[in-house]
Amino acid sequence: SKATVSVLNCSPVHATPTPLTMKYVAAFLLARLAAAETGAEVNAAQIKQILASVDCKIDEDRLSEFLAEVEGKDVNELIANGTAKFASFGGGGGGAAPAAAAAGGAAAPAAEEKKAAAPVE
Repeated sequence: SKATVSVLNCSPVHATPTPLTMKYVAAFLLARLAAAETGAEVNAAQIKQILASVDCKIDEDRLSEFLAEVEGKDVNELIANGTAKFASFGGGGGGAAPAAAAAGGAAAPAAEEKKAAAPVE
């Protein structure tokens, strides 16, 4: 049987994964952005054109699978659902504090020096 693909999670829900890469999601969103201006629907040809413009290889089966998954769905709802899934990974941008601590707090004085060096008009 075919895999069920979560649109922004991009991982099949069956035992033998054939991961769908984010390139189809990104190209779809770009095509959707352009289509919103004209009221047109996104189609495979548009996605292929976008991917070809940056020399991406296209897997016809994966593209068809992806398009079947998003067909008739609201893009804003897809993004909201995908964002909720990514939120479960945690992390939320806390990488700067450990980096500053590892540097012994040297980042703070450097920021103060930049501020002091800025010309006042």
